[in-house]
Amino acid sequence: MLSRSELNVTVTGPHQGVLGLVLFTIVTTLPCCAFLFINLTMLYTLRSRPLFREASRYVLLFNLLLVDTVQLFQSQSMFLLSAVSLALLYPVCAALTAFSSLTHCVSVVTLVSMCLERYVAVCYPLRHSAIVTLRNTGAAIGVIWGVSSSHVIVQLSLMLSRFSAADLGVMQMVHYCGKESAFIDPVSDHYDRAFTYFLFLLGAATVSFAYAGIIVAARSASTDRASAVRARRTLLLHLVQLGLSMSSTVYNSLLIVITGSLERVPAVRLQIGLYMAVIILPKCLSSLIYGLRDHNIRPVLVMNLICQCRGSALHTRTRTRTKNRIRVQLS
Repeated sequence: MLSRSELNVTVTGPHQGVLGLVLFTIVTTLPCCAFLFINLTMLYTLRSRPLFREASRYVLLFNLLLVDTVQLFQSQSMFLLSAVSLALLYPVCAALTAFSSLTHCVSVVTLVSMCLERYVAVCYPLRHSAIVTLRNTGAAIGVIWGVSSSHVIVQLSLMLSRFSAADLGVMQMVHYCGKESAFIDPVSDHYDRAFTYFLFLLGAATVSFAYAGIIVAARSASTDRASAVRARRTLLLHLVQLGLSMSSTVYNSLLIVITGSLERVPAVRLQIGLYMAVIILPKCLSSLIYGLRDHNIRPVLVMNLICQCRGSALHTRTRTRTKNRIRVQLS
């Protein structure tokens, strides 16, 4: 049994003044809201046309965007909670950490599946429609969520099994909630590291294999050169996206080093830059990659974005006019 002092898990973070906290919040929240708006519009776009609902690559893209959007919202929420130093109970932090691991795992494996789909489309075009069907895609997504959920269940069990119900009721995370503070038991930490390394190696090996296969196929006379070039560029972007996504797993460790070795102002600036590059950017790359490069999605996405912006502006003007009329009537 652990003592009460051992149960109080603390990771010290930089304390902000009111002005610094406001600036801190605005600089990170505004881009996050913009990317959330784009991602949500992209999700709506992918459900608005039968072409997108019935093509396997777009179904996989919808699954990837969904978990990236959820992860983006959770990351920003946890970031703001850390900024205001709101204490969380350890079970709550453990559950949030496990849920973050779930979305991260689903995101990475879905990204790898999309690379394999492009590989089959370029290297085996005649068999693509028979191999990559909606039924097989749905089964693959089910397997991805099943394996990821199993990993999270094991992770959560390792984190909570060491403590009694009474201990869990008093444990608090002070100033910070992340993997480094949630994985108190070395076993859970070792398990998470091993699974993360395995996931990274699996993803890197699969994307590299698909990229090499597409390069070889592009030299064949029977292969559509333009399609192969587009697929190769898409896989390169996915490889960058995978690297950024996996680098987010060391963000918490870097954050602890930064806050412990630098002064407050440089630490905060570096923390914001690191957060935007490692946490926020990978969650919006899918929308940018497919929203700007895919000739089927781009016109529909642009139209939906314009309609949403116009609708929001019209709603604002209507509400203002209504308020003015009420004021005139009252006067």
